Amino acid sequence: MLLKKLQLKTIDYKFALTICFFLFFTPIISAQEVIPDVVAQKPIEVPSGGKLKIDGIIATVGDYIVLDSDIDKGFLEITAQGGSVKDITRCQMLGKLLEDKLYAHQAIQDSIIVSDAEVRGMMEDRLNYMTQQVGDINKVVEYYKKSSVEEFKTYFADILKEQKLASEMRDKIVKDVEITPEEVRNFFKKIPKDELPTFGAEMEVAQIVVEPKISKEDKQKVIDRLNAIRQDVLEGSSFATKAVLYSQDPGSAPNGGYYKMTRKTPFVKEFKDVAFSLQAGEISQPFETTFGYHIIMVEKIKGQEVELRHILIAPTVSEAALKEAKERITNIRNKIINKELTFAEAARTESDEKETRANGGTLVNPTTQDTRFELTKMDPTLYSQVSNLKGDEISQPLLNTDDKGKKTYKLITVTNRIEDHTADYAKDYTKIKELALKEKQINAIAKWFDAKIKDTYIKIIGEYKDCSFANNWLKK
Repeated sequence: MLLKKLQLKTIDYKFALTICFFLFFTPIISAQEVIPDVVAQKPIEVPSGGKLKIDGIIATVGDYIVLDSDIDKGFLEITAQGGSVKDITRCQMLGKLLEDKLYAHQAIQDSIIVSDAEVRGMMEDRLNYMTQQVGDINKVVEYYKKSSVEEFKTYFADILKEQKLASEMRDKIVKDVEITPEEVRNFFKKIPKDELPTFGAEMEVAQIVVEPKISKEDKQKVIDRLNAIRQDVLEGSSFATKAVLYSQDPGSAPNGGYYKMTRKTPFVKEFKDVAFSLQAGEISQPFETTFGYHIIMVEKIKGQEVELRHILIAPTVSEAALKEAKERITNIRNKIINKELTFAEAARTESDEKETRANGGTLVNPTTQDTRFELTKMDPTLYSQVSNLKGDEISQPLLNTDDKGKKTYKLITVTNRIEDHTADYAKDYTKIKELALKEKQINAIAKWFDAKIKDTYIKIIGEYKDCSFANNWLKK
């Protein structure tokens, strides 16, 4: 049946998500010699009490190779993360590795470039994550049997570069895949009634946001500080170093403020307008966005793509401003409770949040881009704020601090509750569209694999020649 087929086809995606952590650490070696038709069989002990086969080359995909130990590491990583490997075979693990090698190989053939700056940024994020998990970077180095942090970083940089190449290649394959309403309707019609999916309980949520007022004097202090940093850079200081020291953007500060973007990249309009008005090497004057004040330095312009660095500094909110904001939002709540305004009317006239104001405060789910939030997938912070609200109850004023450190007060209410239900075309169009689009993307990727496998040097040796793969890796 159609839905069962779709579910089977998406197993590889669920599998890929399961082992994505492992893929951060898959060794990358360039195959520059004739690969012997043997697999190393010497066993070594592992903590689980099982055996590993040491670094026997088992497959070649273009310029990349796969080692037998890569598969073993995959199982170890999944287990270390608390996952189950009982339903994952060695052949499945190898199939996933082969897919990523082919993605990366073809990315190079298609002249997809991953810059050293991008790799450095990814490395900082991953190292921070791993260090948080184990408490010490030296434990990470020891776990991967490297002699120093620098040796590990060199090894890790190659891994991250391959991962990024594979990701860029996947994105390129599916970026132009679109779905029409007619295709969505046909997709839904083909699903037998007894196989229609069930969607979990959902909520629609609205909010009113009040931002503490920042004085002109506090704003000018930030502008003066950014102008001083700008002048230091013009006189020879490193913009990247300044960004690491002073920028309040957690997404780019560890990487020296680096971003690569096009006009389609989801940045706020003010930021993009300034970024695309500058020439290479030019530094902007301080400018304001909803996040604070910025300066931008453009490093490279490649056609429609810009590589830049930026520094973000947000003015400090005073205690007096916070107190005033709380009093204001309390007054708004009282007006709604006293029936002077509906929640939606108050949001349209009183809320400081431009993104939701026009919609009466209704939130848009960032994952699905519709207004429904499935309870089991809701952001834990948002869930904790709405889970105890009854009927059309309005929350007390909530002090919120976002990931940029910006403080606001908000009111939240639940405007609609949807119970568990079988898929309905009219009510669940957005979700059904996602399923139809996913199927079309899977088909596009399968077609791409069929074509590229035929045109790429691929060799699988040893016991893995007997594997039954989803893709035609054995070219039978």
